[in-house]
Amino acid sequence: MEVVANGVKKPTANGVGGLPRAECHAVCPAASVAAGEATLGRHIARRLVEIGVTDVFTVPGDFNLTLLDHLIAEPGLNNIGCCNELNAGYAADGYARSRGVGACVATFTVGGFSILNAIAGAYSENLPVICIVGGPNSNDYGTNRILHHTIGLPDFTQELRCFQTVTCFQAVVNNLDDAHELVDTAISTALKESKPVYLSISCNIVGIPHPTFSREPVPFSLPHRISNLAGLEAAVEAAAEFLNKSVKPVLVGGPKIRVAKAGKAFVELADASGYAVAVMPSGKGLAPEHHPRFIGTYWGAVSTSFCAEIVESADAYVFAGPIFNDYSSVGYSLLLKKEKAIIVEPNRVVVANGPAFGCVFMKDFLRALAKRIKKNTTAFENYSRIFVPDGVLPPCKPKEPLRVNVLFNHIQKMLSADTAVIAETGDSWFNCQKLRLPQGCGYEFQMQYGSIGWSVGATLGYAQAAKNRRVIACIGDGSFQVTAQDISTMLRCGQNSIIFLINNGGYTIEVEIHDGPYNVIKNWNYTALVDAIHNGDGKCWTTKVRCEEELKEAIETATGTKRECLCFIEVILHKDDTSKELLEWGSRVSAANSRPPNPQ
Repeated sequence: MEVVANGVKKPTANGVGGLPRAECHAVCPAASVAAGEATLGRHIARRLVEIGVTDVFTVPGDFNLTLLDHLIAEPGLNNIGCCNELNAGYAADGYARSRGVGACVATFTVGGFSILNAIAGAYSENLPVICIVGGPNSNDYGTNRILHHTIGLPDFTQELRCFQTVTCFQAVVNNLDDAHELVDTAISTALKESKPVYLSISCNIVGIPHPTFSREPVPFSLPHRISNLAGLEAAVEAAAEFLNKSVKPVLVGGPKIRVAKAGKAFVELADASGYAVAVMPSGKGLAPEHHPRFIGTYWGAVSTSFCAEIVESADAYVFAGPIFNDYSSVGYSLLLKKEKAIIVEPNRVVVANGPAFGCVFMKDFLRALAKRIKKNTTAFENYSRIFVPDGVLPPCKPKEPLRVNVLFNHIQKMLSADTAVIAETGDSWFNCQKLRLPQGCGYEFQMQYGSIGWSVGATLGYAQAAKNRRVIACIGDGSFQVTAQDISTMLRCGQNSIIFLINNGGYTIEVEIHDGPYNVIKNWNYTALVDAIHNGDGKCWTTKVRCEEELKEAIETATGTKRECLCFIEVILHKDDTSKELLEWGSRVSAANSRPPNPQ
């Protein structure tokens, strides 16, 4: 269904606490913004604060300047000016991972297209991001005018059409009569669907009072989603019967646990069942690794040691919120059988080759199943019998070039409930995957979309949302070159993240899939670059390490005297020093990519 306002079609969707302000930079709201007026701009600002957004990531442009004035005028909302739109979108992504929802603002088309890639990534990861674009003057709709920042055609709906594919709701707000409804529907739909939404706000209507707005918007709340009780009972009965007659069942957590808000329910089932507990790689951080029966990451041939053997030899496995793509399946090489699996989606359950049960929500199903399951510790006992602890790293000789396994051995020791790990696309996926997360330690990476450079913006956003945690980001040199600019914004915001810049001379993950001269990049003096960005303004400390002695000293400084600083540690590694998991994974993904066409 579509509604039309002022000649612009807008798809519709079903259904419908501010914190203290932390200034990142001095900005004075325009004198024309009258505090407390019942305007569209104030309504948007108040709604963002109401849903828990206290920081909005922005890049100014002439179509959004008046909107930014109104956002800045809101005492509960902090404007974070980013260096480019892509990073602003990535920052909103990282913010949503910590806070539950994020927001970003760009300008029409030229900014919207730049932020589009980040919004697509948020869509793939089921993150509610409110993407707001400052749009043209309302009088320009329906005319034959050609506007700047467009591709030069009088039809300037290209931006809207692009966002339709990567957001769950879109609205072009160019009429105050329906602006209240469209804004509220967009925000509530993002929260309900846990996906990004797109709002285009005409630049000339933001500050005009209108009777549909009030100084303090009436709070809205989302209806609690309840499973179909008959379907829930049938699904639990079928699953319990299937699992209770199995010999060595296991439980595996996937990335959709987040969107289902089923983390606690997953733990309840783990506690009640006695099953060995694993996570898929993209589910790392969503299930507790301190659980007494946690056996590691299930990732096919590149799983944590002894984990794949237990999962794939089980006669029944419960996968909660999985995504089976070519990356998570290691080139479609998982040794799983459908007839052994119970797949629990956010709102659907499929039991082996048997029935599927719709309108059954994951949280309700896992909790109900926990009450009907028989305790069975056989799989974990098998794991305990075959498990052999990881070997001891060979000691480094004095001034020996640093090895990647030594680096991550020291990063492991840094982790606590007060830290969070951000892992960039690349070998950091595999090295960070082997980190054992202590209770309360956060962990984020973008596996489904896998956009290199994501981690710089995500570190900015996550650190801004979770000020009680110190972010430890592991970023490759190739990825860093894509989005390095917003180190500047981290400094302006006074963040104290620790960034390990892993300098191994190129796109290592691409090398292991398919090598070529295009995977070699120009080496930068990364610490000097960050020093130049710092430019004496803000708290920043950089160092370059080449051996274990220097690494230990750098970590001691970063966690000691420089604890309040943004710490940038450039780690020099050999270009061929990669995890064994990347070598195996790369060859399998390469084989999957190289399959010949099917016969016609």
